[in-house]
Amino acid sequence: MTTDSSMPDPTAGPLTAGETPPPGDAGTADRKRLSKWRLYGRRFARNRPAVAGVVIFVLLVAFAVFGSTLAKYDHVELDFLALSDPPSPEHWFGTNNAGNDLYAMVVIGLQRSLLIAVVVATGTTVLSAVIGTAAAYFGGRVERVSLFIIHFLMVAPTFLLLAMMSNDSGGDWRVIALVLILVSWFFQARTIWTLSLSLREREFVHAARYMGVPGLRIVLRHLIPNIGSLLVVNFTLGVVGAVMAETGLSFLGFGVKLPDVSLGSLIGIGASSISSSPWMFFFPAAALTLLTVSMALVADGLRDALDPTSAAGGRA
Repeated sequence: MTTDSSMPDPTAGPLTAGETPPPGDAGTADRKRLSKWRLYGRRFARNRPAVAGVVIFVLLVAFAVFGSTLAKYDHVELDFLALSDPPSPEHWFGTNNAGNDLYAMVVIGLQRSLLIAVVVATGTTVLSAVIGTAAAYFGGRVERVSLFIIHFLMVAPTFLLLAMMSNDSGGDWRVIALVLILVSWFFQARTIWTLSLSLREREFVHAARYMGVPGLRIVLRHLIPNIGSLLVVNFTLGVVGAVMAETGLSFLGFGVKLPDVSLGSLIGIGASSISSSPWMFFFPAAALTLLTVSMALVADGLRDALDPTSAAGGRA
C-alpha cells in the first residue's frame, strides 16, 4: 500500500513567520502562516504577569470612565455633616476635611492622571521618533544641532525646569502635559537616533533615495515604521513616567490644583493628614500604585514579546 505524498502531515504544527509550507498543504487551516503581529500576540499572551497588567489597566480605565455614574456626590460637592469621615455606606472612600466625597475625587483624579499620561506618552513618542530618525537620516548640520539640543537637555536639571515652567500654569493640566512633553522627549530621541544610524544604511533606504523619494517621506514611511516595536515599548513606559512626573509635581504643589484634582494632588493633600485620616492618602495611593504597576508589567511583556531573542514569551 503506497502513501500519498501530497497528504499533509497531521503531526505538523503551525508555521511561523518566514517558513514556507510544503507542497500540497497550502490550504490546510492548521498550517497557515503566522503574521508578525499574531506571533507577537501569542508571545505576549504567554506572559502571565503582562496579561494581569492588561486586566488591571482595563479595570482602572473602566473605573475612571464609568465610576462617576455610581458616585452619590460630585467631587466638588460638600457634605458639611461629614467632615473627615472614614469610609461608610454613604461615602465609600470617606471624606476629606472640607466634606468632599473621596470616591468621586479619586475617580476624577484617575481620569485626569490617565489623560495626562496618554497625552504626554503620545507626544514624547512622536516627537522623539521624528527628531531621532531625522537626525540620523539627514546627518550633517541637522544631526549636529539635534544632538546638541538633546545632550544639553540631558544634562540640564529636569525637575528644576519642570517646576519653573509649570509654576505659572495655574494648575491647568494641558499646560502641565505640554511641559512634561518638552522635558521628556530627548532621552527616547537619543536611543532612536542610535538605532536609526544602522537603518539608514539598509538597502530599502538606499533604494528609496535613488528613486527620488523626499527625505522626510523616507523618515516617516520607511525609518519610523521599522522601529515600531521600540516605539510601542517607549509609549507604555512613557505612560508610567508621565504618571510619576505629574504625581511628583502635584505632590509638591506645582501640578494640578483645586478645584481640579489628580492622583498626585490627592496624595499630596492626604499625606498631610495621614495620621488622623489615613483613608485620604491610601485610596489615591492605591489607585496610583495599581496604575504604575500594571503599565510596568505591560511594558515588560511587550518588550519580551517583541524581542526575538527573549525566552520570556515562550515558543510561539
